Amino acid sequence: MLKLEAREQPSRSMSLASPLLALLLTVLIGIGLFVLLGKDPVKGLAVFFVEPLKNLYQISELSVKATPLILIALGLAVGYRANVWNIGAEGQFVIGALFAGWVAMQSGPDTAWLGRGYVVLVLAAGVLGGMCWAALVALLRDRFNANEILVSLMLVYVAELLLGYLVYGPWKDPQGYNFPQTIAFAAQTQVPRLVPNLRAHIGVLLAAAAVIVLWFFLFRSMRGFALQVGGLAPAAARYAGFSARSALWLSLLIGGGMAGLAGGLEAAGPLGRLTPYVPAGYGFAAIIVAYVGRLHPVGIVLSGLLMSLFYIGGELAQSRLGLPKSLTGVFQGLLLFTLLACDTLILYRLRWQRRAAAAPLTTAALAATAAATREA
Repeated sequence: MLKLEAREQPSRSMSLASPLLALLLTVLIGIGLFVLLGKDPVKGLAVFFVEPLKNLYQISELSVKATPLILIALGLAVGYRANVWNIGAEGQFVIGALFAGWVAMQSGPDTAWLGRGYVVLVLAAGVLGGMCWAALVALLRDRFNANEILVSLMLVYVAELLLGYLVYGPWKDPQGYNFPQTIAFAAQTQVPRLVPNLRAHIGVLLAAAAVIVLWFFLFRSMRGFALQVGGLAPAAARYAGFSARSALWLSLLIGGGMAGLAGGLEAAGPLGRLTPYVPAGYGFAAIIVAYVGRLHPVGIVLSGLLMSLFYIGGELAQSRLGLPKSLTGVFQGLLLFTLLACDTLILYRLRWQRRAAAAPLTTAALAATAAATREA
């Protein structure tokens, strides 16, 4: 039988191989799901892993999905390495979109002189919004020792209710035929596209720059080193004089700012206005992206692209195979579940152990058993 045996030290090779093994298991389970649903598994896998890469338009759509996932996951990775558990990036994403949307709606003839430079103000407002929402979590944790997991998660629903109030009320477009949406943002406020007639925008470049900056911050700066030491060994961090309070505020502000930037890009990019559908689940999916990417900036890029395949594949499966869109969430959950299972092999190895054969009964043992039976 198979038995888990503790390793003397964590396996570095297994740490790298675990995400790949998890993806393989996810694909195999996905094949089983397609068979159970009565669909051709080859066609189903092609919809998820081939169609989103088929042409330039599809790759452009992939970048639109991957950009917010990567940005949010990068911010979350900083916090998780510092042992600060920000689960509310979705709310920070929404508030970032609200701040960016408000600035975008203020554009007019008086701001025409700014030209496309107005986009900088829009995105800066998004970053500020996300940081303000994350600062609430940091304040409650710092002053009242409130659990940042619960606080950040509950603030997601507050942010979504605030969005609903604004788009159904004060910010609703008076010429929008009573649809819950704001006015369309002016051209000068919208995020520039990289290629005409495609939706890929400068967020791709910002995400690439964020990967480089955060890599240097985490692995080449003293402050990044202090954050990681605080997460791995809090007692050692205190002994070295690293401030846990500073790590809390810095990691939450970075995470909130990155989520707010993603929200600003989404509002001023693909959406072009605010609607109740701004929350797209990116903040929660980015948690999976961060962990599948091993909390490393480069790994997050790869896992963000993979998660984007699931998003687009789920939409294509709905339109072409007649499958529910919730299949996207199923694949995301499977990937996280299999990753957690495979991560067990980092600390343990599988050993095949034969069952011990039953020892033959000797004559004396048989006589003792018979005597005990008679006495009973």
